[in-house]
Amino acid sequence: MSNLRLYRKACNGEGPAMRNATITAFARSTHGTSAVEFALLSPLYFLLMAGMAAYGLYLGTSHSLQQVAADAARAAIAGLSADERHEIALDYVAANAGTYPLIEAEHLTVGARDGEAGRFVVSLDYDARSLPIWNLFDGLPLPQVTIVRRAAIRIGGF
Repeated sequence: MSNLRLYRKACNGEGPAMRNATITAFARSTHGTSAVEFALLSPLYFLLMAGMAAYGLYLGTSHSLQQVAADAARAAIAGLSADERHEIALDYVAANAGTYPLIEAEHLTVGARDGEAGRFVVSLDYDARSLPIWNLFDGLPLPQVTIVRRAAIRIGGF
């Protein structure tokens, strides 16, 4: 038998002693604690999971963008002149950017040029406003809306 039942039997279920015993038994009861803990912690947990998913998409997009820039620079190195390298890089990005994960080609701005020290540089600017990270709560520290990635490759041989 539970403590409450024994106490009720001793007090004949009457009086202030019985009320105190009922309150004490209620306070010591562990029934439903899991539900209360879930109710208190689940909003924080779901917010944390949503934040991880949103930041994961942002970082995945950033990584894909870096891959596009590096691949365009590798393709452009076949050009013999600065203009040809520029055209090859632009054509590569226009033809292939949509095939990379998480990248929408219409949000992409491409720049390609011969850089200093004999390097060819491909720069990509991506407007990331369509990503779900911007739908999180205001006041959270968020990254830049425009993702900027560059890739440089050496022109010529060794």
